[in-house]
Amino acid sequence: MIPRPSHFRVRSYELDGLGHLNHAVFLNYFEQARFDTLEQVGISPCELETKGWGVHVVRVEVDFRRECRQGDSLRVRTWVESMRNSSMVLRQIMERESSGEGVAEALVVAVWVRLGGGPMRIPEEVRSSLNSIRESGGPRPSERRP
Repeated sequence: MIPRPSHFRVRSYELDGLGHLNHAVFLNYFEQARFDTLEQVGISPCELETKGWGVHVVRVEVDFRRECRQGDSLRVRTWVESMRNSSMVLRQIMERESSGEGVAEALVVAVWVRLGGGPMRIPEEVRSSLNSIRESGGPRPSERRP
């Protein structure tokens, strides 16, 4: 399955003093895109909570490639790059809608946890959903734009 990308439009209050999209807002866009993608494969944060499970982000790396300005339309593609027992690595690419030009790329490591406890093995029902978006959301590293 190739998940639908998430779409964003840069708003005036998200800009820094130089008129660029503030670096922290990139993280907000990436976070919302992760939620959107997980919900597309049936993994809802509310549903996880009722089961006593959670997903904690433990690492985020962002490479900022191009500036974004007010009114820019962006899309974010998200996919699972790898999974271990209790963790997963997600890769995300943010592009301009108009040209497909890459503006940022994120690598996110998240750990599955029991609410009120420690790490847990990714449940099999969740693992199969995550496998459906494994490596399907974007180009392989050799195909990525600089």
